[in-house]
Amino acid sequence: MDFEPLPSAAGDATADETPPGRAVCSSGCGRPSTVCLCPYLPATPLPTSTTVVILHHPHALRRNPLSTLPLLARSLSNLRLIPGRRLLPSSAPVISRSPVLLLFPSPDAADLASWCRSTPPPARANPTLLLLDGTWKQAKEMHAASLPFLSSFAVPVSLPVDCGVDGDSMFEGELVVKKEPHKGCVSTMEAVARALRLLEPEGRGEEIEETMVGVLRAMVAFQAEHLQHRPMKPRVKMRKKKDIKREEEMKRNTLDWSD
Repeated sequence: MDFEPLPSAAGDATADETPPGRAVCSSGCGRPSTVCLCPYLPATPLPTSTTVVILHHPHALRRNPLSTLPLLARSLSNLRLIPGRRLLPSSAPVISRSPVLLLFPSPDAADLASWCRSTPPPARANPTLLLLDGTWKQAKEMHAASLPFLSSFAVPVSLPVDCGVDGDSMFEGELVVKKEPHKGCVSTMEAVARALRLLEPEGRGEEIEETMVGVLRAMVAFQAEHLQHRPMKPRVKMRKKKDIKREEEMKRNTLDWSD
């Protein structure tokens, strides 16, 4: 599978979409100048002993205005991005470093923190962290399609997720980019940050996590400010056909009685 360069954030539709003539930052983040995140990004991409590989759905950037991939790509140096709907054996050279950890909240996934505690340091040095990026529906489809290839060697792991509770992150509520299906589900960038805290050498992991979380926190703050001042049109309530039919019948009956 061939690599595809990640499009600039300026080339995608975003919540703060750039109209013609509006100044755009050209220093690195590609966002409108009024919401530039360059001051929050690391001066140079952060080096990590963990190789982060992300299979991102072809629509993840074009149709997801809140995608964190552009910022993630500017935050980490040891990052590999693969566009596609599934991983195939042709992707093996990209994810050849062992162990390969598939970070996805599946029923058979072990808690990443527990896996780190139970695995001797030499056996978990220089790991490959594999993630799937897209909507939750897309990610589930990508996971199912990739399992025939991954199940023979990848270790399924996850961050804490409570599938019995709707809602926000278990880490910081202010980092929630959008409504998540279950408590503990996070954006791709936050998932990478939390995982690197555990996988990177002691001390270094916390530093990397804090830098990445700082970028994400700034992005969410800009988004919240944008929504606060954005006039919201009332949403048209969709009516069911049977309700419309019932109302029409009632009107006809009323007219019949009045004649």
